[in-house]
Amino acid sequence: MELKRLNGCPLHGVGVRPDYLVGRRLERVVASWHLYGTDAPDGPLDVWLIDSEGVATHVTAGSDWCLIVESSAAFEGYDMAELGRVQVAPVSGETPFADRLGEKVLAVCEEGEPDSGRLALELTFDSGRVRCDTWSGDLRLSSK
Repeated sequence: MELKRLNGCPLHGVGVRPDYLVGRRLERVVASWHLYGTDAPDGPLDVWLIDSEGVATHVTAGSDWCLIVESSAAFEGYDMAELGRVQVAPVSGETPFADRLGEKVLAVCEEGEPDSGRLALELTFDSGRVRCDTWSGDLRLSSK
């Protein structure tokens, strides 16, 4: 399936075309979480999908609420002093992608606006779909 090329986000560019994921198996998922005191972390800030070719696809929300999809390795967690810390670790059940580990990506679909770039990415697996989008500047993951 040929994806229509979206115009790039004015701040973050076009990123990668995620159709290279089709046919690859999802081997690992790594995510970053903002931890503050004893509060439970909200959804992940970033996810990295590591496929059967060893490629890490980074998905995150841009500062202008676009959806960034790029090929890059996970970064290290870091301490933000009184603002908490960002922890980066493999996921077990914290995202909809955890339920798709070991499955092949069957299709990808992007949604976007001509002037603002990518707004959503949906990956289809045998067991269902995972949608990545942004809401109020936060990365949002859902399962269908």
